[in-house]
Amino acid sequence: MTATMLPPEEYTARVLSGLAPLAPVHLPLAEAHGLVLAEDVRAVVPVPPWTNSAMDGYAVRAADVAAVPVTLPVAGDVPAGAAPDPLAPGTAQRIMTGAMLPEGADAVVRVEDTDQLSGARPLPDAVTIRADVVPGANVRRAGEDVGVDDMVLRAGTVLKATALSAAASVGRSTVLAVPRPRVAVVVTGAELTEAGESLTVGKIPDSNSALLAGLITEHGAQLAGVAHSIDTPADLAAALTAAATDADLIVTSGGVSVGAFDPFTALASGWGDQATAGIELTVAKVAMQPGKPQGYGTVRDGDGRHVPVIGLPGNPVSVLVSFTTIVAPALARLSGRDAPGGQTAPVPDAVAPAATARAAVGWSSPRGRRQHVPVRVVAPPQPLPDGVDAEAGRSAVWVAPSH
Repeated sequence: MTATMLPPEEYTARVLSGLAPLAPVHLPLAEAHGLVLAEDVRAVVPVPPWTNSAMDGYAVRAADVAAVPVTLPVAGDVPAGAAPDPLAPGTAQRIMTGAMLPEGADAVVRVEDTDQLSGARPLPDAVTIRADVVPGANVRRAGEDVGVDDMVLRAGTVLKATALSAAASVGRSTVLAVPRPRVAVVVTGAELTEAGESLTVGKIPDSNSALLAGLITEHGAQLAGVAHSIDTPADLAAALTAAATDADLIVTSGGVSVGAFDPFTALASGWGDQATAGIELTVAKVAMQPGKPQGYGTVRDGDGRHVPVIGLPGNPVSVLVSFTTIVAPALARLSGRDAPGGQTAPVPDAVAPAATARAAVGWSSPRGRRQHVPVRVVAPPQPLPDGVDAEAGRSAVWVAPSH
């Protein structure tokens, strides 16, 4: 490997070394989906919160139906959500699934085990019970699933829909979670125009704004805004300073190479009154293709925060590769998704995980650089390469470069 180029893992580690999870905040459950829990959640209320019926049927005293069939007068209805009257000895109350068990009742007889039909019908005067029950039959006791102060969710849990539902069920309306990182995008390039505009000489459509905005959202972060900078250090410095105000991370595209008009590189080399501007940037060469030129650093905002900056190349394919290999781990770090052992917690509804495939054709790769190649799925080559048996060839996914 060329001495002047950093291995991708080493470069990414340098970028991540200056990052830490954002300070957790208390959020309503409705705003916490997809975030990482920052504290253990314990039950405030038991589950179920009260003893209730597990069936549609009739609440009874088990002793009153020990010898069946037996007919009992029906003293009233107990719909879900109602506070029932106590159950008098020798009577029954019609009860719905989930309704609170009346005081004095200790069992529920299923409607199927009576002479009554199920469904919306008038309250009967009496019910004939055809099957005996034991105390506790078809009854869910208060707290039998979760008791008060029981552990429900551990810190570090990704708050998917099921986790939020569990928190709500034990009486929590808010959780302490790592907030969604706010990411500002600064796209450099005097040659860029808004997508769809007529192109004049030397101009090209700006596709990086849409690409980065979409990738940021897909990786669970919040887009703080998109700004554009022409190819001057002064303009980029102003754009970075403005973007830092409402951002936890700034991602730039373009201007990190060795050209005469690369503004990120100019700022990194000490252009202007950099200390006063509060901009500290570094450029590097990374042993990967595409994405060799890279940059990172910080911008100080008006409150004295040092907002991290990650500078990507300008080519859209380089942006995609660089985002996946460098920015995505940075977002994981900021959002608290880093797990022990270097693993990363998944982002709900994020991009699909990597898959293994076989190369259907050969292609060249630059020496000393990790190559990232867009591919398309193709039919298995015929004949199969030496060493690949027919069964393995049929079951494998085969790919070829898409360009």
